[in-house]
This record gives sequence, structure tokens and C-alpha cells, in this order.
Amino acid sequence: MLTLAQTARRAAWIGWWAGTGYFASGLFWIAEAFFVDIARHGWMAPFAILFLSTGLALFWGLGGWLFARARPAGWGAPLMFAGAWTFVELLRTYVLTGFPWNLLAYGWLETAVAQVSGIIGPHALGFVTLFFAAMLVRALEHRAVGVGVATIAVAAVAAVWALGQTATTPTSEFNAPTVRVVQPNAPQHLKWTADGMREQYLNGLRATVDEGGADITIWPETSVPMFIGEPEIAYGGGLYRWQDIAAASENRPAIIGTRRRDGQRYYNSLAVVGPGGALTAQYDKHHLVPFGEYLPFADLLARWGLFGLASGGVGYSAGPGPRVVSADGVPPFLPLICYEAIFPHRMDAPGDRPRWIVHITNDAWFGNSAGPYQHLAQARFRAIETGLPVVRAANTGISAIIDAYGRVLEFVPLGTTGYAQDRLPPRGPEPLYARTGDTPLMAFLAVLGLISLVITKRKQA
Repeated sequence: MLTLAQTARRAAWIGWWAGTGYFASGLFWIAEAFFVDIARHGWMAPFAILFLSTGLALFWGLGGWLFARARPAGWGAPLMFAGAWTFVELLRTYVLTGFPWNLLAYGWLETAVAQVSGIIGPHALGFVTLFFAAMLVRALEHRAVGVGVATIAVAAVAAVWALGQTATTPTSEFNAPTVRVVQPNAPQHLKWTADGMREQYLNGLRATVDEGGADITIWPETSVPMFIGEPEIAYGGGLYRWQDIAAASENRPAIIGTRRRDGQRYYNSLAVVGPGGALTAQYDKHHLVPFGEYLPFADLLARWGLFGLASGGVGYSAGPGPRVVSADGVPPFLPLICYEAIFPHRMDAPGDRPRWIVHITNDAWFGNSAGPYQHLAQARFRAIETGLPVVRAANTGISAIIDAYGRVLEFVPLGTTGYAQDRLPPRGPEPLYARTGDTPLMAFLAVLGLISLVITKRKQA
């Protein structure tokens, strides 16, 4: 359709409509968040889907415009098509804090091809996917059997190589600590009520102590009402204490999703609970959800009582950035809270390479929809791209223990109360993408763009 478009404006509209369909069908589940408190927020749901899908589609519209402006011909068209679309997907990842949800590369998750993301990253894998698909289309158009066969052969070789990367890799180490992910399964509309919080808390304690516990226990995002730095809190008529969690875990480390307050500022946080309920390490979420955990111009809007949808009526502040957390009895880990797991380029915490990734989240906002499954898929890609196992605790699911190649070893299904446990999977070799990030791809696209510009200028001359 883009090659047949007679003007760049027409190509932009084609890209925009394609993007609107793609994002509306892939992100319709965000409406679930507005139905948690339907009386206050339900009216926003259709507008949220409309503005999100059509807004993100602007990137695809730009891709169509760039492709048409380059006016590629012959076998250069597939290269320019893949380049233009990869460029706008990179923009979608970085611009306005970014939203790289449902990148095209994620379609390969259940195949060996996904392992290629560890070498070149998801954006470059998306480029390769688009390029090979467009090459096949061009080969069919020109009845170029040789080109089509060669394209399929190269893709098959890459797939076989990727399959070999995971064929004999171990999924556990004998001396590794056992980790347990707790899934209290609190529905979002009950999560912060007195009865709902008590149920969530007791479910967490029961899962922690069951069958002798584990070496390390992990609870999901905001799973307790206590604040970091405060030993206990009275909430809804009940008393909640860090030492209760320490007792349930038999004074073995527990990683808990909680909050922290500093004066008038609140943080979405993670704490490591040690013996006696002492907090031995902490982390504040640094990449917050726009319009969820905070609003742009938050200080000004707070005067009118406007806060992010998921901020509990207080508005969250951002932490200083990604970092590796260390504590007694816990191998050094990279903490990710909810939304932070969707950014492949933000896994580069300073310091030594961590042993694993801990991902805590509360996907209860999205009910029994596609959202939690898509979120899990992205966490699996982070394992592939970093070569690190990911241990994921989600309030209502899907909690999982994932090895360094993105394979789910143990999990708790969506909407189920319980826990999953296994030995911490081994750390794999550091993949190339973990060392280079998107820089090589950006350089390649810059060169491709310059070549396209030169060719366009010559045509106009």
C-alpha cells in the first residue's frame, strides 16, 4: 500500500490507520483500569483507548511519510521500509518517557528466533523481521524465485542457530538459593479496603511460611500498607508489622513491594526485610507511569486534587535511577517495579553485573485481560537481552520464575492465590545487546537515512 501511495501525505495516512488498528487491538485492555472505580473513572475508558491508540499511531504515520519521501524503488524498498518503521518504533521507545509496549519482535517469543534479541536487541530484531517479510513480498511481485529462496534460507539458518543457543543450557544450579514468588491475588477494587488489605496480607504470610519457606521470598508491588522506615502501621483496624513477615520467613530474606514517604513526597518502593523485621536494603521506582502514578505538572494539578490513576491519591515521585541492590543472604539483583520492565534500554544499572532480576508488579489493574500476558512476555525478553534470570511476583498474576533464556520454569496462573518456587536459575553469559544497547542500530539507521536523503536529492535534481 505504501509503495502505491501517490503522495507522502497519503502514505502517512496509511501508516496512521494501520497504527490505530494495531494499537487499539493490542491495548484495549487498558480500559480495565478505569473500571476499577467505575463511578469516578469509567467515563474515561473510551477516551483513553482512543487517544492512546491514535496518538501512538502518529509514529507509524511518520514512518509512512518517511518511506514515501525517500521514494525507494526496486530492491531498495524493503530496506527503506524496515528502516523507516524501526526508526519510528525507536522514537516510540524514547520520546516523552517512551512506551515500547508490544514491539514487533515480541511475536517471536515462543520460537528460537527470540534468542536473537540477546545479540541485536528487540528493535533490530523488529527491523530484520520487517526486512525479510518485505523481501519475500518483493520477490513474489517480481517472481524472483532465487531471491525468495535465499531469503527463507538465511532466516532458517538464523533460527537454527538461535535454537542451538538454548538446546543444552541448564535451568538450575544445585547450590543456588531457592526463591519463592508470592501471589496474594487481591482484586484491585478491594486491594486497599480494610478487609481486602487484611486478606492480601494474610495470604502473603501463609504463602511465605507454607512448607518450610524458601531461602528468599518475594511479594509483589505495593503488597503491604507499611512504609519504609516505619516498623508498623495501623490500617483499617488491623496492625501490620515488618517483623510479622520476618517471622513468617523464619528470618530469611524477603523482598517486599511497599512504599516510602519523605515529607510530602511518596515513592513506589521495594524493601528487603531481614531478621527481626529490619529493612536491609531499599529501592525507589524511577520510571513512573504517566497519568497513572503521576501527572505532568503534578505540583500544579495537585492543588485541584488531581493525581495519577494508580497513585493512591497522593502522587508518586521518581527515584534516582536504576541500580543493583545487595543485601545479606540475597545475591545482587536489578530491581524492576511494574512498568520498568518494558524498557529494554534501561537495564544498564551502574556497577558490577547483577546475578538476577527481581520484577514486582500489580497487574490487578487489568483484570483477566491480555495485559498481564503481554507484560509477562516483555519480562521474558528482558531475560534474553540481559542473560539474567527474572523472578517475577505479580499480585493477581502472572507470577513466574524465568531462566536467562526467557523460558518460564515455574508460574502461578492469572487470578490464582498461591506461590511458585524453584532454585534461582543460573546467570548466562552477558549478551552483546546488554553491552551495546541500541547504539549500533541507531548508527546504522543514521547511515541509512543519509543514503536515502542523498538519493532523494539526486532524484529531485
